Amino acid sequence: MRVLLQRVLEASVTVDGTVVGEIGPGLVAFVGVETGDTMQDVDYLVDKVVNMRIFTDEAGKFNNSVLTVKGSLLVVSQFTLLADTHKGRRPNFIAAADPSIAEPLCITFIERARAAGLTVASGRFQQHMLVKILNDGPVTIFLDSKEKFTENRL
Repeated sequence: MRVLLQRVLEASVTVDGTVVGEIGPGLVAFVGVETGDTMQDVDYLVDKVVNMRIFTDEAGKFNNSVLTVKGSLLVVSQFTLLADTHKGRRPNFIAAADPSIAEPLCITFIERARAAGLTVASGRFQQHMLVKILNDGPVTIFLDSKEKFTENRL
């Protein structure tokens, strides 16, 4: 499972001309589910997202999480995070999980982020979405649940 995380001042998602999710200051999490991902991947990444210290303190240091600053989270499913671009010029999305697997994992991601104490909005799974983001920084972090297997390597 992959998450592209962006710190924002505000963000919104529109589907068919209707805003379906919007937040003020916080994070946007683009979530891509890979074939073979499980609830363990969800738990790992939710923990990373809600506790990632990418908000500044009084000294301007990255010492605060979205929980600490009482920010919000906008979750947008995005299978294109699983693009394989090694060959040719058209991305291959074979690594992306089937929607019947990916959607429940995305829903669980949202539910667990809420359970951690965040206000969470979301886009709509398998819909064409227009995403407006006012980046703050910009601060953009890429997370991959496969990292959990290599975290203790040092």
